[in-house]
Amino acid sequence: MSDDMQRVVILHTNDIHSHFEQMPRISSYFHRVRASLPADQVLTLDIGDHMDRMRPETEGTTGIANLAIMNATGYEAMVIGNNEGLTFTPDMLRTAFHEHAKFPIIGSNVFEAASDQTPEWMVPYQIVQKSGLKIGLIGVTASYPDYYELLGWHVTDPLAAVKGYIEKLRPQVEVIIVMSHLGLRMDQRMAEELDGIDLILGGHTHHLLEEPLLHSGTYICAAGKFGQYAGHIELAYDPALRRVATLTGRVVPMAGAPEDSSVAALLDHYREISAAALDAEVARLRQPLRLDWYGESPLGNLLAAGIRRWTSAEIGLVNSGQLLQGLKEGRLTRGRLLEICPGPINPCRLRLSGAHLLQALEESQLGEFMEKPIRGFGFRGEVLGVLSVDGMRVEVDGSRPPYERIIAVTVGDEPLQPDREYVVGTIDMFTFGSGYLSLGQGTNVEYMLPEFIRDVLAVQLQDESAIQNAGEARYIDLNYAKNVEGQL
Repeated sequence: MSDDMQRVVILHTNDIHSHFEQMPRISSYFHRVRASLPADQVLTLDIGDHMDRMRPETEGTTGIANLAIMNATGYEAMVIGNNEGLTFTPDMLRTAFHEHAKFPIIGSNVFEAASDQTPEWMVPYQIVQKSGLKIGLIGVTASYPDYYELLGWHVTDPLAAVKGYIEKLRPQVEVIIVMSHLGLRMDQRMAEELDGIDLILGGHTHHLLEEPLLHSGTYICAAGKFGQYAGHIELAYDPALRRVATLTGRVVPMAGAPEDSSVAALLDHYREISAAALDAEVARLRQPLRLDWYGESPLGNLLAAGIRRWTSAEIGLVNSGQLLQGLKEGRLTRGRLLEICPGPINPCRLRLSGAHLLQALEESQLGEFMEKPIRGFGFRGEVLGVLSVDGMRVEVDGSRPPYERIIAVTVGDEPLQPDREYVVGTIDMFTFGSGYLSLGQGTNVEYMLPEFIRDVLAVQLQDESAIQNAGEARYIDLNYAKNVEGQL
């Protein structure tokens, strides 16, 4: 082994999800590492999902706050994750990245559907030079074709894209790094199936690799989620042998780390800007709207009715856990709506059998489902919650055994028929097999983008008749005479 090694330090993050409170610490750490080494020896990368529209700083600035802070932290490239690609419209992304990012956005498998070209604010790959080494950066994101096509994107098979760019770049570079927002299993598959990759930096599944994983001759690294850790890799390349001689890595906990005061000040600045933007009025409520995760409530009914209307369906269904709090009477702002409904959840329309509807309604009466915590799929709540419904009347006997509590269901003026298919307006989360599982058995699924369910709720909150109708009970518990009058 030659003593004349070419050494590079790679700093990386992934799945920050707008946890801005960590960024002053990450920036401070990155700057300290850079200050301790020659200027051209450090490469700083982000592996996607830095932006999350549940956070007011991101929502109120359309992601510009994230990019300003990433610029100040010194990132040199990023790949978009699904939180960037699926929750922002193409116009939003174009404005944010083209006008505000001071580093390249790499999209090796992302194309505009209309032109089948890489968008102008993105590059298909990047070659950087560090310590005299030419390093090829390939960036791929998970393909969700049903969603991306609706937004005007064509996202191709990521492994095929990586394979093509390895063939293109390998003659030009000494080291190839894949920035992969695909998840650990896909990263392992990539290492098994493709030759020529030196390092995969991963994300998407929020996996934390405390040290590099050597899989089929390729190193895989990832730094967890939410900025709790930063990744630090030390790579040594042997020019005589023309290969990576050693690669070591670790993740550095950010808890209690020193903060970069300039990034903290920048964050305060964007908090003020976002607060002003989110102070825009959505509606003025004449009455409070109560929410109950474990029973029927007007706010849950209002959202279910809005989804039914938005999707032109016979039935509207949504879990009450999508909403975090009820609403007081008076002025309602964009910021308050974001607080109570933060998830990037989209409405959808599908066809579902009466039998599958009945199963979900029975499950909705059980604590094990209502109290179920959900992870991923855009959910930003605490528990699944009861099913809020519209377009149906459900008679319940809560004293009966589980799965025997639904006495009768009426859709419109007709009894629910187990063998009939109904047009149902609901949320995309259920179609992924999360929550009430029978709702994932629907057919003819049509996702409706780019609006989130909070946009649907905003429309409902401006309709006084819809608010009044939300107070009418959909569930009638035959054990409680107080519900006979049909008001919540």
